[in-house]
Amino acid sequence: MTEKDLLQPTDDEARRWAKTIIRTARHGAIATLDPKTGAPQVTRVGVSTDFDGAPILLISGLAAHFPALRADPRCSLLLGETGKGDPLAHARITISAEAKIIERASADHPRLYARYLAHQPKAKLYADLGDFRFVRLEPVNASFNGGFGKAFAMVATDLLSSADPALAAAEANALEHMNEDHAEAIDIYARFYAKAPGGKWVLTGTDAEGIDLANGDDTRRIWFEKTLSVPQDMHLTLVQMARTARVGLMEI
Repeated sequence: MTEKDLLQPTDDEARRWAKTIIRTARHGAIATLDPKTGAPQVTRVGVSTDFDGAPILLISGLAAHFPALRADPRCSLLLGETGKGDPLAHARITISAEAKIIERASADHPRLYARYLAHQPKAKLYADLGDFRFVRLEPVNASFNGGFGKAFAMVATDLLSSADPALAAAEANALEHMNEDHAEAIDIYARFYAKAPGGKWVLTGTDAEGIDLANGDDTRRIWFEKTLSVPQDMHLTLVQMARTARVGLMEI
């Protein structure tokens, strides 16, 4: 039996599953190459995502993996939470990527800063320190393992969604408006769509395909029925989702 025989066809369900792991992850393990010896080295890193779903790291220049990525941008990121029982029975994804270090003067920095801190609020303690830089990982391919008999080989397009600048620009206002004025609706989203317990849920991200929520250490992903194409769709979709959820919770 060959490796190809063990792989399952990559369908929309597998893509959504893999994307959910990436969007909800707050930490992972990154493998880089030591610039002095060429030997592989692995360390834990905090993780968020860019608007299109590409992983984003916030790394100190003092960390060993920062000069490693400067010298050779090739890297690999492992994401996936374990739980009870055999850790190998739980889903995980290994993403082979090329690292792009984002300088503070870059036009991309404000967007990554806002997205990372929304997902990783504790990073506010050090995000503004001069030696820290955001690093965007451009996926090349990925190995997704959802458990026994559920292995998939993926390419970059399987992991990324729309990077439409207009949609991305509308995200900050959407998050502020929802978190400040519609906390009840966010709680309803979490309870109805994510089947999560009620709590102090906050919206941490929006994109063309869904929304991300957090309640302390609990992070969830909720998918839209249809991919958004224009910023106006965001408001209409969230309003309709709230109406549907309210009715649905009343019927439970």
